[in-house]
Amino acid sequence: MTNTSSPLLTIESPCLSKCGVSGMTNNCVSCGRTLKEIASWTGYSDEERREIMGALPARLEANKAKLAGRQP
Repeated sequence: MTNTSSPLLTIESPCLSKCGVSGMTNNCVSCGRTLKEIASWTGYSDEERREIMGALPARLEANKAKLAGRQP
């Protein structure tokens, strides 16, 4: 028997399933999260996840610059 009274929760994630953490940036080269953020993702509140996701575009750009040998 299945429980139909509680809906399945979907946790938004920036994961693209192309994980690879750079030793130069200590962030995933695909989504931009740190190892700690990746490991703790399901334990974060919605607000904490939104805050991290808001920071990811700038973090990814900074990571690209760093990996290309430029400092942002």
